[in-house]
Amino acid sequence: MDQVSEPIPAQGDVAQGDAAQSDAAQRDAAQSDSALAADLAAGAGRLLVELRASERRKGTERKRLGTLGDRRSHEYLLAALGRCRPGDAVLSEESVDNPSRRAARRVWILDPLDGTREYSEGRPDWAVHVALWEAGPDGGSLTAGAVALPAEDVVLATAARPVPPRFGHPVRIAVSRTRAPSFAGALAREVGGELVPLGSAGYKAAAVVRGEVDAYVHAGGQYEWDSAAPVAVATRLGLHASRIDGSPVTYNRADPYLPDLLLCRPELAGTLLTALRQLRVETGGLP
Repeated sequence: MDQVSEPIPAQGDVAQGDAAQSDAAQRDAAQSDSALAADLAAGAGRLLVELRASERRKGTERKRLGTLGDRRSHEYLLAALGRCRPGDAVLSEESVDNPSRRAARRVWILDPLDGTREYSEGRPDWAVHVALWEAGPDGGSLTAGAVALPAEDVVLATAARPVPPRFGHPVRIAVSRTRAPSFAGALAREVGGELVPLGSAGYKAAAVVRGEVDAYVHAGGQYEWDSAAPVAVATRLGLHASRIDGSPVTYNRADPYLPDLLLCRPELAGTLLTALRQLRVETGGLP
Protein backbone atom coordinates (compact mmCIF):
# COMPACT_ATOMS: atom_id res chain seq x y z
CA MET A 1 0.00 0.00 0.00
CA ASP A 2 1.28 3.50 -0.67
CA GLN A 3 2.16 6.07 2.00
CA VAL A 4 3.07 3.55 4.65
CA SER A 5 6.35 2.83 6.39
CA GLU A 6 7.77 -0.37 7.83
CA PRO A 7 4.91 -2.86 8.38
CA ILE A 8 3.95 -3.83 11.91
CA PRO A 9 3.96 -7.61 12.46
CA ALA A 10 0.58 -9.31 12.49
CA GLN A 11 -0.77 -10.51 15.82
CA GLY A 12 1.01 -13.71 16.79
CA ASP A 13 4.33 -12.77 15.16
CA VAL A 14 7.07 -12.90 17.81
CA ALA A 15 10.49 -11.29 17.48
CA GLN A 16 13.35 -13.66 18.20
CA GLY A 17 15.42 -12.87 21.28
CA ASP A 18 15.53 -10.02 23.79
CA ALA A 19 17.67 -7.84 21.55
CA ALA A 20 15.21 -8.07 18.68
CA GLN A 21 12.33 -7.26 21.02
CA SER A 22 14.21 -4.25 22.40
CA ASP A 23 15.02 -2.94 18.90
CA ALA A 24 11.39 -3.35 17.82
CA ALA A 25 10.16 -1.49 20.91
CA GLN A 26 12.56 1.40 20.21
CA ARG A 27 11.39 1.64 16.60
CA ASP A 28 7.74 1.62 17.70
CA ALA A 29 8.34 4.34 20.30
CA ALA A 30 10.12 6.56 17.78
CA GLN A 31 7.45 6.19 15.12
CA SER A 32 5.24 9.24 14.67
CA ASP A 33 1.55 8.95 15.39
CA SER A 34 0.68 9.66 11.74
CA ALA A 35 3.04 6.98 10.49
CA LEU A 36 1.76 4.57 13.11
CA ALA A 37 -1.86 5.19 12.10
CA ALA A 38 -0.97 4.47 8.48
CA ASP A 39 0.95 1.32 9.38
CA LEU A 40 -1.85 0.02 11.59
CA ALA A 41 -4.50 0.62 8.94
CA ALA A 42 -2.31 -1.01 6.29
CA GLY A 43 -1.51 -4.02 8.45
CA ALA A 44 -5.14 -4.62 9.36
CA GLY A 45 -6.05 -4.22 5.70
CA ARG A 46 -3.58 -6.87 4.60
CA LEU A 47 -4.92 -9.21 7.26
CA LEU A 48 -8.48 -8.66 6.03
CA VAL A 49 -7.61 -9.22 2.36
CA GLU A 50 -5.86 -12.49 3.20
CA LEU A 51 -8.67 -13.58 5.52
CA ARG A 52 -11.34 -12.94 2.88
CA ALA A 53 -9.45 -14.92 0.25
CA SER A 54 -8.86 -17.82 2.64
CA GLU A 55 -12.41 -17.97 3.96
CA ARG A 56 -13.97 -17.73 0.51
CA ARG A 57 -11.91 -20.73 -0.58
CA LYS A 58 -13.41 -22.59 2.37
CA GLY A 59 -16.92 -21.55 1.36
CA THR A 60 -17.53 -19.51 4.52
CA GLU A 61 -20.93 -17.83 4.38
CA ARG A 62 -21.09 -14.05 4.17
CA LYS A 63 -22.37 -13.23 7.64
CA ARG A 64 -19.72 -15.41 9.23
CA LEU A 65 -17.01 -13.81 7.06
CA GLY A 66 -18.07 -10.33 8.14
CA THR A 67 -18.02 -11.32 11.80
CA LEU A 68 -14.57 -12.88 11.44
CA GLY A 69 -13.24 -9.79 9.68
CA ASP A 70 -14.53 -7.42 12.35
CA ARG A 71 -13.03 -9.51 15.15
CA ARG A 72 -9.65 -10.32 13.62
CA SER A 73 -8.96 -6.74 12.55
CA HIS A 74 -10.00 -5.44 15.97
CA GLU A 75 -7.71 -7.91 17.74
CA TYR A 76 -4.81 -6.98 15.46
CA LEU A 77 -5.23 -3.26 16.10
CA LEU A 78 -5.58 -3.62 19.86
CA ALA A 79 -2.48 -5.82 20.06
CA ALA A 80 -0.42 -3.38 17.99
CA LEU A 81 -1.55 -0.36 20.00
CA GLY A 82 -0.90 -2.22 23.23
CA ARG A 83 2.67 -2.72 22.08
CA CYS A 84 3.27 0.70 20.47
CA ARG A 85 1.18 3.05 22.62
CA PRO A 86 0.44 1.15 25.86
CA GLY A 87 -0.63 4.25 27.79
CA ASP A 88 -3.30 5.40 25.33
CA ALA A 89 -7.04 4.76 25.53
CA VAL A 90 -9.08 3.17 22.73
CA LEU A 91 -12.61 3.67 21.42
CA SER A 92 -13.47 0.94 18.92
CA GLU A 93 -16.65 -0.14 17.21
CA GLU A 94 -15.85 -3.71 18.22
CA SER A 95 -15.32 -3.26 21.98
CA VAL A 96 -17.43 -2.24 24.93
CA ASP A 97 -16.94 1.48 25.55
CA ASN A 98 -14.86 2.25 28.64
CA PRO A 99 -15.99 5.57 30.16
CA SER A 100 -12.46 6.18 31.50
CA ARG A 101 -11.43 7.25 28.00
CA ARG A 102 -13.16 10.58 28.67
CA ALA A 103 -10.36 11.50 31.09
CA ALA A 104 -7.56 10.24 28.83
CA ARG A 105 -5.17 12.64 27.10
CA ARG A 106 -4.92 10.42 24.01
CA VAL A 107 -7.65 8.21 22.54
CA TRP A 108 -7.33 6.03 19.43
CA ILE A 109 -10.67 5.83 17.60
CA LEU A 110 -10.96 2.67 15.49
CA ASP A 111 -13.28 1.16 12.95
CA PRO A 112 -11.50 -2.16 12.32
CA LEU A 113 -13.72 -2.94 9.31
CA ASP A 114 -15.77 -0.09 7.90
CA GLY A 115 -18.19 -1.61 5.41
CA THR A 116 -18.65 -5.12 6.77
CA ARG A 117 -21.43 -5.74 4.23
CA GLU A 118 -19.26 -4.70 1.28
CA TYR A 119 -16.35 -6.78 2.61
CA SER A 120 -18.48 -9.90 2.99
CA GLU A 121 -20.03 -9.42 -0.46
CA GLY A 122 -16.62 -9.37 -2.12
CA ARG A 123 -16.85 -5.69 -3.08
CA PRO A 124 -13.86 -3.27 -3.02
CA ASP A 125 -15.56 -0.30 -1.29
CA TRP A 126 -14.70 -1.02 2.35
CA ALA A 127 -12.02 0.44 4.61
CA VAL A 128 -10.06 0.36 7.85
CA HIS A 129 -10.10 3.49 10.05
CA VAL A 130 -7.43 4.49 12.59
CA ALA A 131 -7.51 7.96 14.19
CA LEU A 132 -5.94 9.63 17.21
CA TRP A 133 -7.73 12.25 19.32
CA GLU A 134 -5.68 14.31 21.78
CA ALA A 135 -6.89 16.53 24.60
CA GLY A 136 -6.13 20.23 24.35
CA PRO A 137 -7.15 23.66 25.65
CA ASP A 138 -9.91 23.84 23.02
CA GLY A 139 -11.43 20.58 24.22
CA GLY A 140 -9.32 18.29 22.05
CA SER A 141 -8.97 17.44 18.39
CA LEU A 142 -7.96 14.75 15.90
CA THR A 143 -4.20 14.87 15.42
CA ALA A 144 -3.48 11.82 13.27
CA GLY A 145 -5.40 9.37 11.16
CA ALA A 146 -5.40 6.95 8.27
CA VAL A 147 -8.00 5.33 6.05
CA ALA A 148 -6.92 2.12 4.33
CA LEU A 149 -8.68 0.93 1.18
CA PRO A 150 -7.22 -2.57 1.25
CA ALA A 151 -8.93 -3.93 -1.86
CA GLU A 152 -7.19 -1.16 -3.84
CA ASP A 153 -3.85 -1.38 -1.99
CA VAL A 154 -4.13 2.27 -0.89
CA VAL A 155 -3.69 4.08 2.42
CA LEU A 156 -4.70 7.72 2.80
CA ALA A 157 -3.06 9.30 5.83
CA THR A 158 -2.64 12.71 7.42
CA ALA A 159 0.48 13.11 5.28
CA ALA A 160 -1.40 12.36 2.04
CA ARG A 161 -1.07 14.21 -1.25
CA PRO A 162 -3.05 17.44 -1.91
CA VAL A 163 -6.60 17.07 -3.21
CA PRO A 164 -6.70 17.19 -7.05
CA PRO A 165 -8.20 20.34 -8.61
CA ARG A 166 -11.84 20.49 -9.68
CA PHE A 167 -12.67 21.25 -13.30
CA GLY A 168 -16.16 22.77 -13.46
CA HIS A 169 -18.22 19.58 -13.69
CA PRO A 170 -21.55 19.23 -11.83
CA VAL A 171 -21.15 18.83 -8.08
CA ARG A 172 -20.70 15.12 -7.41
CA ILE A 173 -22.10 14.08 -4.04
CA ALA A 174 -21.22 10.67 -2.57
CA VAL A 175 -24.05 9.01 -0.65
CA SER A 176 -24.69 5.60 0.80
CA ARG A 177 -25.52 2.99 -1.80
CA THR A 178 -28.02 1.34 0.56
CA ARG A 179 -29.46 4.17 2.69
CA ALA A 180 -28.91 7.57 1.12
CA PRO A 181 -30.34 10.51 3.11
CA SER A 182 -33.98 11.26 2.26
CA PHE A 183 -33.01 14.76 1.19
CA ALA A 184 -30.11 13.69 -1.07
CA GLY A 185 -31.99 13.99 -4.35
CA ALA A 186 -33.35 17.43 -3.44
CA LEU A 187 -29.87 18.58 -2.38
CA ALA A 188 -28.39 17.48 -5.71
CA ARG A 189 -31.10 19.35 -7.62
CA GLU A 190 -30.62 22.46 -5.47
CA VAL A 191 -26.90 22.70 -6.31
CA GLY A 192 -27.13 21.37 -9.86
CA GLY A 193 -25.26 18.24 -8.90
CA GLU A 194 -25.46 14.49 -9.16
CA LEU A 195 -25.46 11.65 -6.65
CA VAL A 196 -22.73 8.99 -6.60
CA PRO A 197 -23.76 5.92 -4.56
CA LEU A 198 -20.79 4.22 -2.87
CA GLY A 199 -20.16 1.71 -0.10
CA SER A 200 -18.57 2.36 3.28
CA ALA A 201 -18.19 5.74 4.99
CA GLY A 202 -14.41 5.59 4.65
CA TYR A 203 -14.63 4.78 0.96
CA LYS A 204 -16.97 7.73 0.33
CA ALA A 205 -14.70 10.08 2.27
CA ALA A 206 -11.68 8.75 0.38
CA ALA A 207 -13.45 9.56 -2.88
CA VAL A 208 -13.55 13.23 -1.78
CA VAL A 209 -9.87 13.16 -0.76
CA ARG A 210 -8.90 11.62 -4.11
CA GLY A 211 -10.98 14.11 -6.11
CA GLU A 212 -13.34 11.45 -7.46
CA VAL A 213 -16.33 13.24 -5.94
CA ASP A 214 -16.72 16.75 -4.53
CA ALA A 215 -18.69 16.04 -1.36
CA TYR A 216 -19.92 13.33 0.95
CA VAL A 217 -23.11 13.91 2.89
CA HIS A 218 -24.60 11.57 5.47
CA ALA A 219 -27.55 11.70 7.84
CA GLY A 220 -29.44 9.03 9.70
CA GLY A 221 -26.91 7.52 12.05
CA GLN A 222 -23.17 7.11 12.51
CA TYR A 223 -20.72 6.90 15.39
CA GLU A 224 -17.38 8.55 16.05
CA TRP A 225 -15.45 5.59 14.61
CA ASP A 226 -17.29 5.96 11.28
CA SER A 227 -15.92 9.44 10.64
CA ALA A 228 -12.91 10.15 12.88
CA ALA A 229 -10.17 8.82 10.57
CA PRO A 230 -11.77 10.22 7.37
CA VAL A 231 -12.20 13.63 9.02
CA ALA A 232 -8.61 13.59 10.33
CA VAL A 233 -7.24 12.91 6.85
CA ALA A 234 -9.60 15.30 5.04
CA THR A 235 -9.13 18.30 7.34
CA ARG A 236 -5.35 17.93 7.29
CA LEU A 237 -5.60 18.40 3.52
CA GLY A 238 -7.76 21.51 3.87
CA LEU A 239 -11.14 19.96 3.14
CA HIS A 240 -14.27 21.05 4.99
CA ALA A 241 -15.81 18.78 7.63
CA SER A 242 -18.81 19.65 9.77
CA ARG A 243 -22.22 18.54 10.90
CA ILE A 244 -24.87 19.16 8.24
CA ASP A 245 -25.94 22.34 10.05
CA GLY A 246 -22.37 23.68 9.84
CA SER A 247 -21.48 23.05 13.50
CA PRO A 248 -18.14 21.37 14.28
CA VAL A 249 -17.71 17.62 14.47
CA THR A 250 -16.22 16.78 17.87
CA TYR A 251 -14.81 13.54 19.23
CA ASN A 252 -14.22 11.62 22.46
CA ARG A 253 -17.68 12.60 23.64
CA ALA A 254 -19.49 10.72 26.41
CA ASP A 255 -21.94 9.43 23.79
CA PRO A 256 -20.08 8.46 20.60
CA TYR A 257 -23.24 8.71 18.47
CA LEU A 258 -22.59 11.25 15.70
CA PRO A 259 -25.49 11.01 13.26
CA ASP A 260 -24.56 13.28 10.38
CA LEU A 261 -21.61 14.63 8.43
CA LEU A 262 -20.74 16.95 5.56
CA LEU A 263 -17.30 16.43 4.06
CA CYS A 264 -16.49 18.46 0.95
CA ARG A 265 -14.14 20.67 -0.97
CA PRO A 266 -13.79 23.99 0.91
CA GLU A 267 -15.06 26.11 -1.96
CA LEU A 268 -18.35 24.18 -1.97
CA ALA A 269 -19.03 24.25 1.79
CA GLY A 270 -21.01 27.49 1.73
CA THR A 271 -23.13 26.41 -1.23
CA LEU A 272 -23.94 23.02 0.27
CA LEU A 273 -24.66 24.33 3.77
CA THR A 274 -26.94 27.04 2.36
CA ALA A 275 -28.82 24.43 0.33
CA LEU A 276 -29.15 22.18 3.39
CA ARG A 277 -30.58 25.07 5.41
CA GLN A 278 -33.02 25.93 2.63
CA LEU A 279 -34.17 22.31 2.58
CA ARG A 280 -34.61 22.49 6.39
CA VAL A 281 -32.61 19.34 6.90
CA GLU A 282 -32.53 18.14 10.50
CA THR A 283 -29.22 17.37 12.22
CA GLY A 284 -30.46 14.45 14.29
CA GLY A 285 -31.06 16.40 17.47
CA LEU A 286 -27.60 16.25 19.03
CA PRO A 287 -25.88 19.42 20.28
